[in-house]
Amino acid sequence: MPRVFVAALAGALLLATACDRRVEPYVPGEEPEIPDLSRIFPPEPVVESPLEAGPAEPPPPPGAQRAAPSGPPVRGSVVLPPELAATAPASGVLFVVARSPGGGPPLAVKRIQAPRFPVDFELGPDDRMIQTLPFRGPLILTARLDADGNASSRSPGDVQGSVPAPVNPGDTGVRIVLDEPL
Repeated sequence: MPRVFVAALAGALLLATACDRRVEPYVPGEEPEIPDLSRIFPPEPVVESPLEAGPAEPPPPPGAQRAAPSGPPVRGSVVLPPELAATAPASGVLFVVARSPGGGPPLAVKRIQAPRFPVDFELGPDDRMIQTLPFRGPLILTARLDADGNASSRSPGDVQGSVPAPVNPGDTGVRIVLDEPL
């Protein structure tokens, strides 16, 4: 039995003297110091290549798709008839939307804050919702004057309209009449 006691005492003494951390006594009200992380994580050296001329474009992430080839923008105007101008929202947001004839999510959307009618618009590849989808026709164009500026809500007083026939990228003189009150 005394051997076990002596071995335990020797082990405790060894652990007490073998600690390489300096532990200071607790001081009430003492503020902790922010650790110097540069000792753990040294700063990476800045390597500038003499071949680089300006900021480099980051490489696409693995598996990323490039933007699809697309056609030119569609140009036209949105008109609000005088008989609906009095009931339409005065400081609304105009959304011009292009969709594929088969349905689905919008292909491209243009958001125009506080429009003054008639409004000229240009809707093209830069306005795509998903850059990997091509901007090509035929396209169904619609427009909606929205009172609260939220594209997903419909409020009384909002007005919408659409082009009667599909259009193609590059078409000009497209006219959308906001003639359907919601």
